[in-house]
Amino acid sequence: MIRTGTEYRESIRDGREVFVNGDRVADVTSHPAFRSMVEIRTRMQDMAHAPDTRDLMTVTRNGEAQVLLNALPFAQADWWAKRRATDAVLDMAGGIVTRIGDETVGEMWSLHDCAAALNDIDPRFAPNIIAHVDRAVSADLFHVSGNAGPATDGTEMALRVVRETDAGVVVRGAKYETAAAYANQAFIKPTLTNWGDAEQSSRAIGFVCDMATPGLKFLCRESFATRSPAEDYPLASRLDEADTLLIFDDVLVPWENVLFYRHTRAAMQVRATLHRYSAFAFVQRNLRLADMLIGVALLATRRSGLNRQQPVQEKLSQLALYRETINAHLTAAITLAERSPAGLMMPNQSLLYAGRMQAVSQLPAMIHLTRELCGAQLALMPDAAAFRAPDTARWLDRCYAGDDWTAKDRRRLMAFARDLLNSDYAGHRLTFQLFAQGPPFAQLAAVYRNFDWEGPLALVKDCAGLSESISERDSLSAGDSTVSKWFATVAPQGVAAH
Repeated sequence: MIRTGTEYRESIRDGREVFVNGDRVADVTSHPAFRSMVEIRTRMQDMAHAPDTRDLMTVTRNGEAQVLLNALPFAQADWWAKRRATDAVLDMAGGIVTRIGDETVGEMWSLHDCAAALNDIDPRFAPNIIAHVDRAVSADLFHVSGNAGPATDGTEMALRVVRETDAGVVVRGAKYETAAAYANQAFIKPTLTNWGDAEQSSRAIGFVCDMATPGLKFLCRESFATRSPAEDYPLASRLDEADTLLIFDDVLVPWENVLFYRHTRAAMQVRATLHRYSAFAFVQRNLRLADMLIGVALLATRRSGLNRQQPVQEKLSQLALYRETINAHLTAAITLAERSPAGLMMPNQSLLYAGRMQAVSQLPAMIHLTRELCGAQLALMPDAAAFRAPDTARWLDRCYAGDDWTAKDRRRLMAFARDLLNSDYAGHRLTFQLFAQGPPFAQLAAVYRNFDWEGPLALVKDCAGLSESISERDSLSAGDSTVSKWFATVAPQGVAAH
């Protein structure tokens, strides 16, 4: 079933306990803090039904139409299709939206890959995993996740199971998640932690939570969308996603919603593979952000004529290098995609995680570079009201109009650039990009786990003429094994030549 936008809106009018600035929200679909994002999600749902976008946003599997972004990836072509569909959604939104579902539903595909391993650890929950992976596709739910929490290990609000019942487990604690207030369900998993020698823990719990579950409370931060006029803050007013602290006040999780429980080895297995799919959508957002940085910088420098100067062209080239580095990693991750243990098609893991780290680590410098190219007008441009008021508009028109630029267009560009680079919203988005899929050390750890260290090792061993005692030759493969199979003249052992 593919829901319409109206059906989505009605699904989140379920009496959930949502609070903004301490006040209870009566209807998340109409509250100013959520209204614009609910509208984007509504329009996204309707794209799957509209004649001009239906084929772009859906796929037919087993005779049933499915939302493409939720559908399991079985072939390289599925990833090209997902990339096109995500770009179409971001075009519709007119900016960057992180939580539209394509990023978070990928964690369910990781669970699909882990099902057999988790079954070996505790066979009670593997059928639940398969059922929920299927439901995420067939029910067309807005699925998010809950990972990090504000409480440290051992404190009262660190999420944990407080008791078991015949109906399920009762959990207490807190988790953060963006867009939870207007989502349908979330995959709640343990915070990244060091389990030490412990084999079991009440905090080693992963489950699917219906957002209308009794006892669940949503404490949302103040919205940037409600702070300032849309004319002066065109991004924040439309695209501020509601970061939420989820409070689990003795929430009952039915046994059929539990995906793993108590075994720390299960929690570590899930954490190690959690982003093998969802990182792709995350990096694709950075590509869109890079395009926005380039567009702002290019328009600002062309208006002033500075784009003809070599030092400015060098700075623009640095932005282009940043953009194309992200693009290359995304493209190569699809081109050299790999089979997962459960038979799904994964983006090339080493390239994907390396691309994510490159995009995130260089982002602050690229934002500052764009700020330099835009100049001081980011901070000095008067607001929209001044351009309308009779006593001030005539002076501003004379100051800011020139060549092919009207004063209105010049103000609009600087308002957009300010919201992208300099505003509270801009600072929040930068921090979000840096930490959304884990702190930098965790992202570097993913690079370490997935890079083919054996290739460079074999290369230097052979070039240096080291003896066989250094390591077993059969365990090494010269060069990048994923790339090598595309141009090797001799098929690797056990692989038939094509």
